[in-house]
Amino acid sequence: MKKQDHKIHIIGAGISGLIAAKVLEDHGYAPIVIEASDSVGGRVKTDSVNGYQLDHGFQVLLTAYPAAQKYLDFKALDLQKFLPGAAIFKAGTQTVIGDPLRDISLLFSTLFSGIGTFEDKLNILKLNKRLKNKTLTDIFADQEKTTLSYLNEAGFSPEMIQQFFKPFFSGIFLEPDLETSSRMFEFVYKMFGEGYAALPKLGIGAIPKQLAEKLNSTTFKFNTSVESIKDAELTLTTGTKIKSDFSIVATEASGLIQSLSKQATAWKSCDCLYFETTKRIIRKPLIGLIADTDVLINNIFYHTSLKTGQKAEKELLSVTVVKHHNLSPKALIARVESELERYCGIDACTFIKQYKIPRALPKLDNLQYEMLPSETRLTTTIFLAGDTQLNGSLNAAMIAGERAALGVIETMNA
Repeated sequence: MKKQDHKIHIIGAGISGLIAAKVLEDHGYAPIVIEASDSVGGRVKTDSVNGYQLDHGFQVLLTAYPAAQKYLDFKALDLQKFLPGAAIFKAGTQTVIGDPLRDISLLFSTLFSGIGTFEDKLNILKLNKRLKNKTLTDIFADQEKTTLSYLNEAGFSPEMIQQFFKPFFSGIFLEPDLETSSRMFEFVYKMFGEGYAALPKLGIGAIPKQLAEKLNSTTFKFNTSVESIKDAELTLTTGTKIKSDFSIVATEASGLIQSLSKQATAWKSCDCLYFETTKRIIRKPLIGLIADTDVLINNIFYHTSLKTGQKAEKELLSVTVVKHHNLSPKALIARVESELERYCGIDACTFIKQYKIPRALPKLDNLQYEMLPSETRLTTTIFLAGDTQLNGSLNAAMIAGERAALGVIETMNA
């Protein structure tokens, strides 16, 4: 049988599924990607609304991700970089802090910010040095503790944790209490230190589009939902049965495979609301953090502080909420608008769209960075991909997709 004649199905056209398809193509195979929605990307998508680019939730690409460097063409994405810092709002006052060693424009504001003690600044330098010399393998081999415990043990003051670490990393981990594994904190912190946070000029959705455009022998079946998966057979929600030599599940597998029915992944959720404003109160491309404890808003960002593919007349502001709430969409909008005015001084904004994202990041224990291709194998012909296999990151999604594809190839060559 020719390589192209093998029926290899990939369920899910997210980042992990697209990488799996790329690896299979590179080895001479012609996979078939089955996707329930009408486009690639999974959780990584961008909409065009009222002349603005709206990402499905506030997302960034960390340019230091090893897998991203391997599979993405950064130049073609025309990456727009964030400054290495943040604008912190506390009691209605904005303070800018950052890494002046990486961007000199942040020097004076950081020196006179009043955020953190002298000891906190020394602890930052110690943390930077320690993680610079620590390998990713070592990070994910360390004993896990909560990020909050990690920061306390590192000697950071309660004020530094509350005013910077909590709002900043809560926006990344999508949980307000820093319960996320210290492995993830060290990994993300190291990635920030070795590269930049960036967005493609056309929005985060440009990443899966670029991956899809590199595929030449892959067949896509959009608007097609899989109901169940067995060895050598897929059943669609329409009742159609499809013969499959191998299947790579690059989406939530518990609802598709009988043996995993009681192993559903727990998920972190968030709300992302977009507003149009007449002006920017954060002039530079910096994320805005709300440090007050009783505020629902976690972070804000003016997407128009970066160059975008669409020329809007006004400013685009995203607001991220990670705390749990029982507010209706209308009540949430009103609450957010009230907090924007009270804590940030933003009093003239027009609501555009809300994204409620129930499955924003997987909630995982025993986080891993790497896995062997053989570890992705569930049964004789079924393999598992997706960031749920390792840790909740774009980098992990890429690695898991690659390993699942290599697992299929190893099995066929055995």
